[in-house]
Amino acid sequence: MDKPQRIVLQERDAAGTLTRTTVSHIGFSVPDVAASAAFYGRVLGLRVHEQLPDGGVRLGWGAGHHVIDLVEGEKGLHHYGFEVRDLDGVAGISKRLTAAGHAVEPLAASYLDAALGIPTGIVVADPAGIPVHFHSAVERQGENAADTGRRPIKYQHITLGTDDVVPMIEFFVDVVGFRISDQLEDGRFAWLRSDRDHHTLAVVNVGRGGDIDHYSYDLAEWEDFKAWCDRLTDENVDVTWGPGRHGPGNNLFIFFDDPAGNHIELSAEMEKFHDDRVTYVPRRWKPIPNSVNLWGGQLASWRKTSEGN
Repeated sequence: MDKPQRIVLQERDAAGTLTRTTVSHIGFSVPDVAASAAFYGRVLGLRVHEQLPDGGVRLGWGAGHHVIDLVEGEKGLHHYGFEVRDLDGVAGISKRLTAAGHAVEPLAASYLDAALGIPTGIVVADPAGIPVHFHSAVERQGENAADTGRRPIKYQHITLGTDDVVPMIEFFVDVVGFRISDQLEDGRFAWLRSDRDHHTLAVVNVGRGGDIDHYSYDLAEWEDFKAWCDRLTDENVDVTWGPGRHGPGNNLFIFFDDPAGNHIELSAEMEKFHDDRVTYVPRRWKPIPNSVNLWGGQLASWRKTSEGN
């Protein structure tokens, strides 16, 4: 039986300070590193930046910071990282984490392979025990320089799976400095922003913690989705959800899976928030399929929550 859901308060982040961050990289444990690396190269245009110890591989778009680390092991989320864009922001996050009782360690310089200036970074375990990296600015010239019908613009957000949404909200909103943009009325899903995009992080109750629900790359426009659906078909990769439009975020989407079973979203037209000009109250969406897919109410086949029951 599912745990009772503790509801995230609408007013939780009304007075909080927004710490500007954006996703920078993600690490997966996968059963077959070579197969996953080949898939990401063929389908998403990611190139090998570096061979990692113990047979792992680091992938990016040929210039700037890397996007993915693949290490051998049982399928799972190995780590994930955020670039902190506020001056002295890493130090502020570190201070708040320490004050809240979290163990903070320096981030190994090897994770900042294309840093600007003198790199600084920290690593801390999230409430599920997964290492989270917060680091200073990195070079990102590999983004926004592609035929978007064949390669995404950028890595855009991560959605964490959990068995309890509230500790994740307490960690990222109350301590790190994110804000809630939207949430489901039953408390099972929350979308968090840390820059102008509607969300760079989301959290959904999937009945277990320590892994992603999905992660997402940006495309430029609707026209790109037609080219991508055709390309995925040519590559024998099924579109597992979409095309559609989310209610929270108002973004277009399609989903497909990598060889390890990680759910990948391609997205465009994400809603923008201008926190320096407007006071926002987090919205509460009804926990029904039409909230997460405005075009038809279809749910992702892998997600079994109160949204679809």
